[in-house]
Amino acid sequence: MGFLRRQVVTAALTANALRPLPGPRAAIPAFAAGWLTSELAPHLMAVTAVDTAAHVVRRGRRLGLLLAGLNLAGQAVLVDQARRARTNVEDALVEGLGVDYVEQLDAKPTPAELATPWRALVNPFRMRNAGVVVDRDVAYAPEHGRRGLLDVYRPAAGTDGRAPVLLQVHGGAWTIGTKDQQGIPLMQHLAAKGWVCVAINYRLAPRDPFPAQIVDVKRAIAWIREHIAEYGGDPAYLAITGGSAGGHLAALAAVTADDPGYQPGFEGSDTSVAVAIPHYGVYDFAGSTGLRSAERMRDEFLAPRVVRRTWAEAPDVFEAGTPLLRVGTDAPDFFVIHGAHDSLVSVDQARLFVQRLRETSGATVVYAELPGTQHAFDVFPSIRSAHVVRAIDRYLHWHWNRWRRERALAS
Repeated sequence: MGFLRRQVVTAALTANALRPLPGPRAAIPAFAAGWLTSELAPHLMAVTAVDTAAHVVRRGRRLGLLLAGLNLAGQAVLVDQARRARTNVEDALVEGLGVDYVEQLDAKPTPAELATPWRALVNPFRMRNAGVVVDRDVAYAPEHGRRGLLDVYRPAAGTDGRAPVLLQVHGGAWTIGTKDQQGIPLMQHLAAKGWVCVAINYRLAPRDPFPAQIVDVKRAIAWIREHIAEYGGDPAYLAITGGSAGGHLAALAAVTADDPGYQPGFEGSDTSVAVAIPHYGVYDFAGSTGLRSAERMRDEFLAPRVVRRTWAEAPDVFEAGTPLLRVGTDAPDFFVIHGAHDSLVSVDQARLFVQRLRETSGATVVYAELPGTQHAFDVFPSIRSAHVVRAIDRYLHWHWNRWRRERALAS
């Protein structure tokens, strides 16, 4: 492929990342191309620069050079948007928690902790940490085979036996995915700082239709309550997170604590959580908001592939599985994160969910909407995901400290 054609392809990728292709038919390709281009923009920019320099040396055609210049400018915008995620998430924390929230942390974040992590971008797919031990393939629902396994991430140096706990629920449209594919940067980061993190598999549709997935999440919460002390975690404090379908399941679990309908055979187990941090989640499973994109997802994907029943046949299943409809006055605290350029799940769902939380619950609600950001932005380390991980770190430590103070006052 010649230089001009390479730049045409690069221009298409860059343009889609800056303004994703609209429409339901373009959603998946727009997401796939835009996600990688956005999160790997520094790498693409370096490749474009090297390719252009080599072309200049060969005295190439001016049209290709002009297009390369435009590509570099567009990629610079993408990098700048990623760097601005630091400001986006910090503004969200200040708005939701107050300007003095950092005073309630164990230590204020250092300039190095807030800086752009350029060094980490050398190999963005390397996600190991020498300070973290992973106990793999622990059975929490042995009757489900591999789908009933979990991994525990914990500090290599050990804990004092009272470490806060985070449950990570993977995404994958309720039909694909495993526990070791998502949430790794966040779990490695928190485990290195003393947390115990649990990543689960769960049963997948269409073999096991919804609500099997939320039942498994609840089962995992019950397992954590009973067993996490063996790994140094405090079963009394549990946060939950996940992205996409995992964001839906994390949010749904958070607003349906102890719901016996989702706890067959373990109805008496405590399945409450202290806080939820869903990423780009589906909050309107039933299409109840009237958003055309939510109705289309319900009728064209959820009904035939996930629930295996139509909306007309089982409206109660869809409505019960809609986090937005399950918000009550007892909802826990939330930190909701969504990309403004999400091609798969409209950001409008997150906005409406946050609105419902703020109107109905008595909880603290933080909402970070990230400009220029696609679905799945946090799967591997990038400029944007690093800033989001650090913001979640600050938020969770603020939340854990507040929880401990309140528990001490109550005792």
